[in-house]
Amino acid sequence: MMESTLILAFMFLSLIAFMLSGAGLAFVLGAIAFISTILLWGPSALIVAVLNTFETMTSESLMAIPLYVLMASILQKSSIIDALYDAMETWFSGVNGGLAVGTIAICTLLAAMTGVVGAAVAAMGILALPAMLSRGYYPPLALGAICAGGTLGILIPPSVVTIVYAITAQISIGKMFAAGIVPGIILASAYVLYILVRTWLNPALAPKPDQSVPIPLRVKLSKLKSLILPAFVVVGVLGSIYAGIATPTEAAAVGVLGAAISAIVTRRLSASMLSEAATDTLRVTAMILWITIGARAFISVFVATGGADSLLGFVENLEASRWLILGVMVLVLVFLGLFLDEIGIILLCVPVFLPIIIALDFDPLWFGVLFMITAQMAYITPPFGYTLFYLKGVLPEGIGIGQVYRGVVPFFLIQVVVLILFAVFPGLVTWLPEALNANAR
Repeated sequence: MMESTLILAFMFLSLIAFMLSGAGLAFVLGAIAFISTILLWGPSALIVAVLNTFETMTSESLMAIPLYVLMASILQKSSIIDALYDAMETWFSGVNGGLAVGTIAICTLLAAMTGVVGAAVAAMGILALPAMLSRGYYPPLALGAICAGGTLGILIPPSVVTIVYAITAQISIGKMFAAGIVPGIILASAYVLYILVRTWLNPALAPKPDQSVPIPLRVKLSKLKSLILPAFVVVGVLGSIYAGIATPTEAAAVGVLGAAISAIVTRRLSASMLSEAATDTLRVTAMILWITIGARAFISVFVATGGADSLLGFVENLEASRWLILGVMVLVLVFLGLFLDEIGIILLCVPVFLPIIIALDFDPLWFGVLFMITAQMAYITPPFGYTLFYLKGVLPEGIGIGQVYRGVVPFFLIQVVVLILFAVFPGLVTWLPEALNANAR
């Protein structure tokens, strides 16, 4: 028992030390699991890691990840996002904060189309940010809207992060997708409400353009045709899942087909574009799979040494409220988000936290949505939030990273409020999956 305790202490202290050194998470986890296995059971026990790796690489559910990433990459390289932005500018530019509101709307659509955060943030940084700044928008407001809107791709299906959580937690991917729809819409609406209220109180933050001639309704309606292709992709992916035509993995293939058709319609499909999209997909998928392999090896050692049972027994013996324990777990997730990417956090924490969640009589599906929101918070939390660095690469001259930090703070607080809302009213999360499940019967 003492030996196991020492090994567990060695594992987690080594993890912290190596992560602070800047080493890659996948190789840190794998190396620690490798050394711990040899110290505990000898070199012959490494066969377990080999079997875990083989199981991971042959998982049919993981096939959805490269397919959704490929779909997102093809859509990003077509002109669909440009057309969406043009329509948004036409419809929303006539009100205070309209461009920021339109940016949130486009990010919501992109989330439902791609499920990848980087695509929305990079696109809006290139298209929306210069337009907002040229109209005299307060830079932190414009920057915060782009960063926060981009993170909706974590929660709104088809989200790659949600797929990883569902596979790790052994929950239906379709149910997790359904559970993210209403919270995603509520969170996007909260962003829009904040922008409208703040610009109403202080119009100078987002002034209206001086338009001597209003845009005719006929022109506005003609711009709506840019919604046809995004709707085609969204309906193809989510519609095929909820209609029972395809599994989430098969729906990913439907999404790739829809993205390819969209690229053909916009005349952007070419061999070079497909080659670039395939290369991007290979890079992202390889990163996710390496982290998955390392994390599974790490967790298998943790479980085999009795760490999971010890932690569960410790929590069960506590006299603290189950809500307090949940709050501590959420704080741990937010803290880890300062240093780790969301895939690593899921693969590390879900196998440890989920038995506790079940023991405390919480719904794993509901906890999954709370988990996704903490991942969103991690994406915009200074100093290492991923969206901050995505946006930094396209910042115009005179706009520093400090203004990005100031811009994301209000949206981070909105995420905290929404997280508490879903914790207090779990029915907001679970009613849609339950309704779809009832209809399926």
